[in-house]
This record gives sequence, C-alpha cells and structure tokens, in this order.
Amino acid sequence: MKMKNKSTWFSRKTLSIAATVMACGALSTGAMGAGAGLSSSEVDAPTLRRLTAQQYQRMIADLFGPDVKIAGRFEPVQRQGGLLEVGTSTVGLTSSGLEQYDAIARGVAAEALDAEHRNVLMPCKPAAENAPDQACAQQFFNFVGPHLYRRPLTTEELSVQVDLATDAAKNLKSFYRGLELSLASMLVQPQFIYRQERVVPVKGTPGRFELDAYSKASRLSFFFWDAAPDEQLLAAAKTGKLDSAKGIAQEVDRLLASPRLEDGMRAFFSDMLGFSEFDTLAKDAALYPNYTRQVAEDAREQTYRTIVNHLINEKGDYRGLFTTRKTFLTPILGSMYQVPIAHKSPNGYPETAWAAHEYPEGDPRVGILTQMSFVSLHSHPGRTSPTLRGKALREMIMCQRVPDPPGAVEFTVVQDTSNPLYKTARDRLNAHATEAMCTGCHKITDPMGLALENFDSDGAFRTTENGVTLDTSGTLDRASFVDAPSLGKAVHDNPAITMCLVNRLTSYSLGRGPAKSEAAWVKSLNEAFATQGYRVPDLMRTIATSPEFYQVSVSQPE
Repeated sequence: MKMKNKSTWFSRKTLSIAATVMACGALSTGAMGAGAGLSSSEVDAPTLRRLTAQQYQRMIADLFGPDVKIAGRFEPVQRQGGLLEVGTSTVGLTSSGLEQYDAIARGVAAEALDAEHRNVLMPCKPAAENAPDQACAQQFFNFVGPHLYRRPLTTEELSVQVDLATDAAKNLKSFYRGLELSLASMLVQPQFIYRQERVVPVKGTPGRFELDAYSKASRLSFFFWDAAPDEQLLAAAKTGKLDSAKGIAQEVDRLLASPRLEDGMRAFFSDMLGFSEFDTLAKDAALYPNYTRQVAEDAREQTYRTIVNHLINEKGDYRGLFTTRKTFLTPILGSMYQVPIAHKSPNGYPETAWAAHEYPEGDPRVGILTQMSFVSLHSHPGRTSPTLRGKALREMIMCQRVPDPPGAVEFTVVQDTSNPLYKTARDRLNAHATEAMCTGCHKITDPMGLALENFDSDGAFRTTENGVTLDTSGTLDRASFVDAPSLGKAVHDNPAITMCLVNRLTSYSLGRGPAKSEAAWVKSLNEAFATQGYRVPDLMRTIATSPEFYQVSVSQPE
C-alpha cells in the first residue's frame, strides 16, 4: 500500500507539472525558439498542433513496439477549413483531457518498460535493479527523448527526467519503476503532446524567419508519413542537411520512396473525406440488416486501397479517382455489391482477403463517389440524401462552402418516404425546394446527389424507389450527366477539384489555410500540379521542396 501511495503521488505530481506548463502559456512562447521576442502580430507564428490519436498511436508503436497497448480516449478535434489536421492547431486541452493523457501515459510507460519489452528498448543495464542509476537513466532518456520530442532534449529537460527517475527509484526501491514513472511524465508534457515548431532567422535575409532543422524534419515526416521523424531524418536535421535545398530534396525523395508513404496518403484522404465520421455512423437495422460494423470498416478500407493503388502504385492522375473502374473487394463487400468474390481458404471456408476487381464497361459503379464509403456516409440512417451527398461533393471535393439551412425550414415532405404524391427523392426535394429560402442551396447540391440515387443508404444498388424508375440526370456547373458514371466524368473534368486538392494538401501540410501572402505560391502549385499530370506524390514533392513550406512570413495588414 505504501508503494501504491508513492506511485499515485508521483503521477499526480507529474500531471500537475504538465498542467502548470500549459496554463502558463509556455507552449506558444517556447515554440518561437530563436525567433523569441516577436509577437504573433509581427509574424505569422509557427503552428502548434496537437497530435491526432493516430499519430500518437503510431509514435508509440514506432518507438516501443506495435504490441504496446494504448488504453484510453483522446479529446475530439473540431474540423477547421475542411480538415481535422487544421483543427489540431486551434484545439486546447481540458483538465479531464489531460487526466486521460496521464492515464494513457502511465499504461504505455509500464508496458514499455516491463520485463518483456525493456531488454529491447534499454540501451544499458542498471548497476542494480533496486536502486537508482543516473548514468543508465541518462542514456535511456538521450535515446527516447529525440523520438518523443522530435528533437534532442535540452540540458534542463534531460536533468529533470533523470532527477525524477532517481527520486522515484529511491522511493520505490526499483530502477525500472523509477524510469517508468519518469517516462510517463514525458508523455504528458506539451513537448510530446503538441507538435511545436521553432523558427530561426533566414541566413542573409534580415527580418525573415524559417523553421529550424528539427521543425523541418517533423513537418516533413508528418506530411509524408503521418509519423514522427525516423533516425535518418533526425540525423539530417542534426548534421545541417536540412539547411540546404539539395539536402531537403534528397530527404523528400527518400520519404516518397518509402512504403510508409501509404500511411501518409491514407491519413490525408481520411481527413479530406471525413472518414472519422465512420466511428459514429449507424444504419436502421430493420431497413438495412446487412449493413454491419464489418461492412463499414471494409467500405472505408476499399476506398483507401483504391486511392493508394491509383495514386501511388499506378502513379495515376488524381482526377481518375472519379472515373476509375479498378478497386478492391472482400467477400462481404462483394455480397453487398452483388459481385461474387470467391476466396476460399484450404479448409473451404471464406477468407477475408482482399481481391483486386475491375468493373466492366456499363457497370454503374465507377469512381470513389459510387463506393459504399461515400454513399453510405452521406445518407441518413433510414434513407438516402441527395442533399447530403451533393453537399459533401461540393465541400469536400470542390472546396465550395454550402450554407447551412435556415432554422425555420420544414423538412417533413423530404423525410416522408411513404408519401403517395412524392414517391422518389427527386419528387420530394422538388416539392420542398418550392420554398424560396431553400431553392438556392438545393440547386447547387441536389443535382449531383440525385445522380447517386441508384445507391441506397447502405450502398446497395437499386433502379427504382417505391416502384418508380429513378431519374439520375442533372448538371454540374453546366456539364450534363445522366447517371453516376457520367457524373464522375463531370467531376473529373471540373477544374475546381484539382484546385481544391492543392488547397487541402497545402493546408494539411502547414496546419493552417494558406495566407494571403502565399497566394502566388499556391497558384504556382496549381500550375505545377497540372504540368505534372495531376500526380499527387509529385505535388507533395513540389510543396515540400518549396522555400515557402518552411518560411514564416511577415503578416500583411488586412
């Protein structure tokens, strides 16, 4: 009981330290580094982003092993500018959220330093396991510190961690327990939870600032891999390689050539397409009994695989995502799509393996807009929604804001799928849109959504609703279509989708929307994207090798 009390006291003490650091505003001032003394009104301050749950999990797996469990929840992030990644730069941390981080940290530290893992993780062995060993503790924190903080620890930070480990080891009569509690304290520090960026003066350009080498390394690794810098990238920062355009280009090419680029690509498109909403997506089980949690997970994975295959493996044109007939299916998805996927294991039972599939000419399933991930995510639990689907296309794919409906709007006609006068969604929406306050918004959303009415709320294909043949024709910015495949072609040809991708990818990489002073840079990115055949990895390379990617510009008056 005595040991338990000491351990509890120690965890509360470290939690209090972290909370005090945050409350005092050390995050914003410390992030300026060598540029300290400049107020946020004088420069566009470097971004400060909270780690996403996936980034946190990936960092723990990379450093301590994929089998180290993370038990707990992370506070949600609000989407800003169409992206959660941008929202991470505006989100704070509540006291309850910090307590959650503390609980997660203690669990991770305990498992990372248990008898099973410590022999792999530790760079040394203590002189005695029942007493402090400052030299070994220092070696340990010199090893894990740069991976957790994405930069070397300062002398003061290293001293604090070694002293905490020493005090705890004395109290608990255990070197590893002391190290564990000190490690747990690191995992609740803002230097770990937040991606802090530091700036230094640009050499030879008075009054200009750019990210320091370790901030460059971090921005690159999270952009390409959605992960912390690896040993080689940290070494490139340490040796000054990232201080030259040539050195940056070499590291960018290495990051692009890595299999981990797939992780980064998945993270970006998951954010852009709003796939976090799958975590709370539900369907009316009475109407859609075949739509299960496994179906939803497979639907999301299908789109990831389609994107990765087209953009990375085939080096395809981004616009082709809306017209491609190539995808991947599992047997359970095949049953939903009415496509036989005959995968059998040696014992004769169906496998859950993925199989490449290409829809034949004439098949209505063309491009990612017809995949279950899109049509089911942007539907109501018990019915389709052309408005939600059209709104998602406008906002997510084309970066065009659709106003929220006025508070006094009556939706009864739209929601009544059994109305004998309005048997299809098109009929119900036409009746609803006669209200003057509704016409404008529905005009820019419903035509595209109606083109996808052949796909029910669960993604299953249909040709009629209430016995009436569906009319899926319409226009998208003067381009006519008659069905989902021709809608995909209209989207493919619309210049707004490539401009939107450039804007989203730039915002994702910076953690904020492009500033007015960066308009010329964004324009050049759009031009380069077109010249490169709309290949996303090439666009990522152009962004990451641009001086603007690392510079902190002087704010311009509004």
